[in-house]
Amino acid sequence: MTILKLTAAALTILPMSAHAQTTTETEDAIEDDGGCCSFYSERLPSRDTIVVTATGTELLARKSGYSVSNIGIDDIELRQPSTLSDLLATLPGVTVSNTGPIGGFSAVRIRGAEGEQTLTLIDGVRINDPSSPGGGFDFGNLLIGNIDRVEVLRGPNSVPWGSQAIGGVVNIITARPGSASNRALRAEYGSNNRTNLVGQYGISGDRVSASLGGGFFRDDGISAAANGSEADGYKQYAANGALEVILSDAVSIDLRGFYSHSRAELDGFPPPFYSLSDTPEYSTGQQVIGYAGINAEIGNLKNRIALTVNDINRDNFAAPGAAAPDFLSRGRTERFEYQGDWQLAQPVRAVFGIEHERSRFTDGSAPAKTRHSGAYAQAIIDPSETLTITLGARVDDHKSYGSKATFSANAAWRPTAQTVIRAAYGEGFKAPTLYQLFSFYGDPGLQPEVAKSYELGFEQGLLDGQLRFGATAFQRRTQNMIDFDLLIYRYNNIIRSRAKGIESFIELRPSDRFSVRANYTYVDSEKREDGAVDFVRHLRRPVHSLNASIDWQASSKLKLGADLRLASDSLDGSGGSVRMDGYVLAGIRAAYDISDALELYGRVENAGDTDYQTVAGYKAYGRNAHIGLRAKF
Repeated sequence: MTILKLTAAALTILPMSAHAQTTTETEDAIEDDGGCCSFYSERLPSRDTIVVTATGTELLARKSGYSVSNIGIDDIELRQPSTLSDLLATLPGVTVSNTGPIGGFSAVRIRGAEGEQTLTLIDGVRINDPSSPGGGFDFGNLLIGNIDRVEVLRGPNSVPWGSQAIGGVVNIITARPGSASNRALRAEYGSNNRTNLVGQYGISGDRVSASLGGGFFRDDGISAAANGSEADGYKQYAANGALEVILSDAVSIDLRGFYSHSRAELDGFPPPFYSLSDTPEYSTGQQVIGYAGINAEIGNLKNRIALTVNDINRDNFAAPGAAAPDFLSRGRTERFEYQGDWQLAQPVRAVFGIEHERSRFTDGSAPAKTRHSGAYAQAIIDPSETLTITLGARVDDHKSYGSKATFSANAAWRPTAQTVIRAAYGEGFKAPTLYQLFSFYGDPGLQPEVAKSYELGFEQGLLDGQLRFGATAFQRRTQNMIDFDLLIYRYNNIIRSRAKGIESFIELRPSDRFSVRANYTYVDSEKREDGAVDFVRHLRRPVHSLNASIDWQASSKLKLGADLRLASDSLDGSGGSVRMDGYVLAGIRAAYDISDALELYGRVENAGDTDYQTVAGYKAYGRNAHIGLRAKF
């Protein structure tokens, strides 16, 4: 099936007649932004938040039927996390498992789905690893660095995003020209000789804006093996950059790049017992991400054409000084994207696009490659000022498994200024990875994993916004999940999964100086292998989780805060044979404004020195403390 046929199939859901030019909702919301055709809004309007992840383009959060969390730079600086996974773990519906210290593999699961079913983006570029067996993204190598904003969509949403958006989507936006964090410097030191240096500098002009940042991180670590004593350290260098050139009032060029190089010491499974213990193993990784786009407005039609690249190299060595790696992987994904955002009749907005992707990998002996094309269309309809309905469809054509259609529908009803009621039906799919298709253990006949999800929720504000609370109930069923089949000794579509649960939150801000936030999640996630009678619990997923924080502006210069994270028991090991105890983690933090441009901050993590594990056999950090300086100029 050609791209033209895919486009025609997806566009059938759209109204076919255009009307006189009107002003779009996003233009109303960001008319003060000062830029042309930017894919992201840099200054979020105080009257509402704009999110990108719900539709693939800018949309007011109160108009989306999906559940989306948005964490801005102010919250990131307030919470002082070192890694993105630490920040994501505080959100409803999100659980994180780590194989030891920073640098160990870190999986982010949304609403009980697999970590490989979380789609991850940096500045709109898909960064999941095409060379890994499951195609997931290792959050263990993603530090906070120069991140400006993070959006997390919970639930399947493959219509705008394609493969892997089954559990949800994590969209990371780095510091951009003109953003609040565009000129900043941060230095931090703490336990385990942790050293973190991050800088960002940018210029903004009438026609040309540029931003360049970099970072260095080192941590002597702890033993990854719970029974070990040798510390496993981690080191990373990173850089990011962006360039925006406005050619005219209607046309602009957008270039972005991200680079990281890391080295992580590991523990392994040496003979003769082949149990996890101290070893001299280490791994190196390098990731290069690139984006080149052209934005153009033609009347009331916004167009975006882009080329993206995601290149990952990983090597595992038995010991320092080894002549060659024991294992290596090379993965690369190249994508062409077109997106149109068209305001039709005043109540109707159309968002549509086409994509073509080529990916390849090698483990040094078995190179493989594949390609696929996709087209999607969404209609965002406002039949009244209080109701928004979004309908979507997508068609994908994959070289290996053929065609796949995906649909979605959601609605957001706003009966009062402080009330939003949401309902959503979403579908997601995950294409088989190159390793699952073409490795020695692969099967070229594998079919994509597919999921269907329903959710219903509300948000309510009271006391002029001083009190906000809400809850969402969801249910997801996934079929054709790929796992290693011991009967045929290769990958096969043998798993089906189901998940249901409730997410809830409450925020209390009685004054500008004091706030309390909390969220609770219940997730019942189970799977069943073909031929089995009963469903069994998924591994490494607590059924109950709770996050809470208190923040107090003690004086004009001093800010104090405390955090609490609670997780119930979970299972791990073969067939769930290992029960991991639940845990409670507490932390405290503070920040002091030395001047308008300089801030001293510090935190104590795991203040109670809780002994816990998120992956059986792997150690987690005990009590640790850090102090830093942050300058803005």
